[in-house]
Amino acid sequence: MVHNIMKEVEAQALALSTNRTGSEMLQELLGLSPLKPLCRVWAALRSNLRTVACHRCGVHVLQSALLQLPRLLGSAAEEEEEEKEEEDGNDGPTETLEELVLGLAAEVCDDFLFYCGDTHGSFVVRTLLQVLGGTVLESERARPRGSQSSVCDLPAAHVLNLPSEAQRAPARECKPADFEVPETFLNRLQDLSSCFLKDIAVFITDKISSFCLQVALQVLHCKLPQFCAHLCNAVISYLSTCSSSVDGSPLLLFLRDQTSSRLLEQVLLVLEPPRLQSLFEEHLQGQLQTLAAHPIANFPLQRLLDAVTTPELLSPVFEELSPVLEAVLAQGHPGVVIALVGACRRVGAYQAKVLELLLEAFHCAEPSSRQLACVPLFATLMAYEVYYGLTEEEGAVPAEHQVETASARALGEVTVLGSLLLQHLLHFSTPGLVLRSLGALTGLQLLALAQSPAGSHVLDAILTSPSVTRKQRRRVLQNLKGQYVALACSRHGSRVLDAIWSGAALGARKEIAAELGEKNQELIRDAFGHHVARNVALTTFLKRREAWEQQQGAVAKRRRALNSILED
Repeated sequence: MVHNIMKEVEAQALALSTNRTGSEMLQELLGLSPLKPLCRVWAALRSNLRTVACHRCGVHVLQSALLQLPRLLGSAAEEEEEEKEEEDGNDGPTETLEELVLGLAAEVCDDFLFYCGDTHGSFVVRTLLQVLGGTVLESERARPRGSQSSVCDLPAAHVLNLPSEAQRAPARECKPADFEVPETFLNRLQDLSSCFLKDIAVFITDKISSFCLQVALQVLHCKLPQFCAHLCNAVISYLSTCSSSVDGSPLLLFLRDQTSSRLLEQVLLVLEPPRLQSLFEEHLQGQLQTLAAHPIANFPLQRLLDAVTTPELLSPVFEELSPVLEAVLAQGHPGVVIALVGACRRVGAYQAKVLELLLEAFHCAEPSSRQLACVPLFATLMAYEVYYGLTEEEGAVPAEHQVETASARALGEVTVLGSLLLQHLLHFSTPGLVLRSLGALTGLQLLALAQSPAGSHVLDAILTSPSVTRKQRRRVLQNLKGQYVALACSRHGSRVLDAIWSGAALGARKEIAAELGEKNQELIRDAFGHHVARNVALTTFLKRREAWEQQQGAVAKRRRALNSILED
């Protein structure tokens, strides 16, 4: 059916591509299309490339066509389609899919600055760079198909998909989906990337064009690292030769600019460790506290911290930032603190010191009894006095922690950054203090943490961290006894319970199943609970206990055997 529809669409490809409804239909069809019909539609659009690429709806048709390459590119797919064409008696287009892509790349290369600077055309450039490199970045894969077409009527600012400063992600990693491409693609990728060098100033300062360079750096980092390093050096060299800043390197001016700072974030993430070390020493050393306080420059600083992988770089960075952690939190830039903690986790240095500084920053270091409250404070990113609602007079002299008062208080709202902070701390070499604080939570508080979209990942860290022993894990999770039904009937809690079940011994599984069995009908009626009941094999447990135990024993035996193989 798709094959026949695509033959009808070919003659009207341009009109359909530039119509909202037609564009949506074409995107769906391209996602299902065999090779030859897709090539014919592509060839029909090629003579009107500029019109389609710079149209708010047409651009998504071109993107969808390009994103079919991982599915269609390759000898097996081409041979299959050739056989189909022979059966249908159609000659098909003279150009192969590879030739069409290379032709598109050549046309874009001829007018590179125009396409990169156009609000819609820049999307084609970014997708083309990924396809030529044989790597589709996570941001592209995560976008639902329908959302591509729905942006046809959005203003340009929304089309660019720019998060506000407060919504910027704490880290952006390159997690590509790789696929094989011919050598000609990589050659053309290098040709396109060379175009950035001709007008480097435009790609650094122009908001729209800058995104193309950012994507190029991510793709080149994965596929052509030497050329990526060359491009990074060109960016740094250009910025370093601009007019001097009053307070240091010219680079500092661009770190405070909204457009160029985003490009520099990507540069910092893809630089090799030796080059990153020299960049820090030549341009950033002595300026980190100023950058941490700036509403824009604190984000490139976070990327610098995300890129730290050596003790030689972490040492001066930690020495410079450690005295101002509380001030940075007070300024509303917790991402800097979380990134520094992440660097300590990754490098394996300064872990005890940074935890001590965090306790001081959240006002729970002294008296020592307050340290038991660190998990709720870290999770909510609130100081002790704020979290427990102490008056100014009560907070003037730090008082002992009141366990009864803390137990009676519901857990505050867990923030994403607070959850990330706890996950990092649980992966430290000695997470004992955080585990003791988690163990001090009541069952209801721990349940609230597990049911929270962000907090549930803290439970994941408890279950997966190699630093947490089985005994420590059991001591924390035992507080969930009596809460398993509520966990099972929660969107995020049910996922946590599944993870707990996967790692539980037979005795613990019996306890969980027995508690869930008391509310079997309630679980079966619940949207999330019935999945948990099926995973636990609750019906078998209630009706054929002996068979259930044999089944679970066999599962445990297979798991032990697998773990033994993995350890070897």
